[in-house]
Amino acid sequence: MKTLQENKITMQIEHNFSLKNYNTFGIEAKAKSFVEATNTDELAQILKEHKNEKLFILGGGSNMLLTKDIDALVVHINLKGKKVLKEDDDFVWVQGNAGENWHEFVLWNLEQNFGGIENMSLIPGNVGTTPIQNIGAYGAEIKDTMVSCEAMRIDTQEIHTFTNEECQFGYRESIFKNEAKDQYVITSVVYKLTKKNHKINTSYGAIDGELAKHNITNPSIKDVSNAVIAIRQSKLPDPKELGNSGSFFKNPIVAKELYEKAHAEHADMPHYTVGENEVKVPAGWLIEQAGFKGKRFGDAGVHKLQALVLVNYGNATGQEIFNLSKEIQRTVLEKFGIPIEAEVNII
Repeated sequence: MKTLQENKITMQIEHNFSLKNYNTFGIEAKAKSFVEATNTDELAQILKEHKNEKLFILGGGSNMLLTKDIDALVVHINLKGKKVLKEDDDFVWVQGNAGENWHEFVLWNLEQNFGGIENMSLIPGNVGTTPIQNIGAYGAEIKDTMVSCEAMRIDTQEIHTFTNEECQFGYRESIFKNEAKDQYVITSVVYKLTKKNHKINTSYGAIDGELAKHNITNPSIKDVSNAVIAIRQSKLPDPKELGNSGSFFKNPIVAKELYEKAHAEHADMPHYTVGENEVKVPAGWLIEQAGFKGKRFGDAGVHKLQALVLVNYGNATGQEIFNLSKEIQRTVLEKFGIPIEAEVNII
């Protein structure tokens, strides 16, 4: 172990460090070295002093599959803090630092009756990774409420503010997965949320059904959050109990002609129209129809209640889970002619 010291900032660097507790799959993989940044000054110092080394930026570890040891300095982004920046009669602008747990951030806003992100309750991960993936669930996405994010440029340590438009959001896409990939570390995110006249969104999934169970006909944003939590808990495993990374695959968006060809052979195939010429098909349905739901291959498997979720039953390696994902992709393509892509980052 060695320490970095400059301007009274001292940080411990660990070597041959286990990342098992830093990824939600619970994969045992080692980092060549590991350091934690708890504020932007520490982060800038680490990036500056190690600019000639291979770096691996680690957030909440919820959207990655480690298939090997990391031959680099792993920099864990653990910047905490959340606050109201400004507000008017109708809206509030709330900032969350990158290391804040996303679900806890959602609940903190709900406690103050700030609305707009309740449909994304219980999504694993941290605030800092939400713009990278443009996370979303039950009819809501980060792009709907995110105003801007601050990011530190890795090579110069300069802070740059990206507006919503500059993030170039798409379905599970952003500039940070494309031309700005590996160039920035997001340090904080600002969301514009409602204080009143909340836009209650119960149109997607089983939210209405869950509310009906409790005889709720005029739901609050907290009611919607509770419904989403109940639905997710009923079919998605808790990473603390069963290693997983949530949805492993994206729902494929395909040309209407390709969908119609597949639908002609599989009349019960569900779909959602996207624009004039594209169709979104639920990947979970495709995987289930391909026969993988609930299947287990050693300690790697497909969850019994949600075919989109690959799981680690205890001692699976990342490579074993990756091999299973490739077999699922191959089988779905062969059966339906529809390619499905991993949503999870393969390391």
